[in-house]
Amino acid sequence: MKTALVPLAQGLEELEAIAVVDVLRRGGVDVVTAALGDRPEVVSAHGVTILADELLASVLQNIFDAIILPGGGKGTENLRACGPLLERLRRQKKEGRFVCAICAAPTVLSAAGVLDGERVTCYPSCAGDMGCPVEDVPAVADGLVVTGQGPGSAVAFALTVLERLQGPERAKEVAEGMVVAS
Repeated sequence: MKTALVPLAQGLEELEAIAVVDVLRRGGVDVVTAALGDRPEVVSAHGVTILADELLASVLQNIFDAIILPGGGKGTENLRACGPLLERLRRQKKEGRFVCAICAAPTVLSAAGVLDGERVTCYPSCAGDMGCPVEDVPAVADGLVVTGQGPGSAVAFALTVLERLQGPERAKEVAEGMVVAS
């Protein structure tokens, strides 16, 4: 079974986190949510409390097929400030596994130094912080990097990640089951 880690930081964009977890689990991916810090409760940018499965420190050494970062302004700042997560992202890419981020969180991939000329997208106001060209599209998959533009593209981004992990047929089945417009 394919596995994915979704780190959850205080101030995250809840729509992006929940869409990713929901779509991937529908698609048969074993998803672990992990809170930064010492408490499993994470409060989103819009005051929604999410209970993580684990604490990030307890799962950083585990092997995951994908690590997926939800965005949100403050959440992204907290992800970027987490040195162990940045190191884990570097190891993830070096080992040939997916690194994924949506909204402002692709800037964390940039900060971790895991972008090597791949095509990317991100939240429009964050494009100047990427240090590379950014496409104005909902989701981009290039090599081991999958990026999404923002909350409105969360399902498209999640389906793109699912397609990379489980194949296009499984992603299509999940999209049809969710009645996602094509």
